[in-house]
Amino acid sequence: MRTAHILFAAAFGAFVSGALIANAQDADTEKAIEKYRQMLKEDPWSNPGLLDADRGETLWSTPRGPKNVSLQKCDLGKGPGVVDGAFAELPRYFADAQKVMDVEARILWCMEQLQGFNRADLVKRPHPGGGQPVKELGAMATYVASKSNGLRFAAKLDKPQEKEVVALGDALFHRRSGPFDFSCATCHAAEGLRIRLQGLPYLENPKEASKVVGEWPAYRVSSTHVMTMQHRMYDCYWQMRMPQLELASDVSVALIAYLTKNAEGGEISAPALKR
Repeated sequence: MRTAHILFAAAFGAFVSGALIANAQDADTEKAIEKYRQMLKEDPWSNPGLLDADRGETLWSTPRGPKNVSLQKCDLGKGPGVVDGAFAELPRYFADAQKVMDVEARILWCMEQLQGFNRADLVKRPHPGGGQPVKELGAMATYVASKSNGLRFAAKLDKPQEKEVVALGDALFHRRSGPFDFSCATCHAAEGLRIRLQGLPYLENPKEASKVVGEWPAYRVSSTHVMTMQHRMYDCYWQMRMPQLELASDVSVALIAYLTKNAEGGEISAPALKR
């Protein structure tokens, strides 16, 4: 019996030591990543995501599509063609579409209505694979978001239609489903959670949400491309092994509206840099 106790104590000690070492390594890695982020922030022109913002600006102003027109008459909520500050007030309800839209849903709608693109083609494969540049719609969303850089989220979300969408997003965020019985809250409703080396933001907490939601679209070093918020939602659903989340669907917009509401007052710094 005494030998068993000694062996158990030794095993437990080894487990604790291993855990402490792992935690120390995680902390060191996190510090190194944060230092890397800080170095890039000190030289904002080192962010490759800015190249996509520039590409998005060109795409926005260039006549394209079956109707060969630009998006300079696209109304993002502040009047046709007004881009400055528009991202800070999205998502919002648009009477012409009779829907609440985030920036990507609205650009998609404008591409369809103004330029004559086929929506089915645009949502078929809307996100880039690793190493590929963000697609055209994502580049334009990055451009529009960058024109609100330094502003704070000020989406009112007080119309009945907007409140309904935020409530739907809240329900979806907490609803457990899929083969893993996961929800968004499984990873993002507590402090200090992580997957491998990746710290997970506590998005249910307005204080933390206000720090991170405004950083999307962001350039991800690990995949070497800009990832938009719609792409982020798509990827989270894929990780949960949920059905494929369609770009600009009611579900994706509702989740983004919920997160934006939680991030109310947070500063926009897009495109940011992520691991």
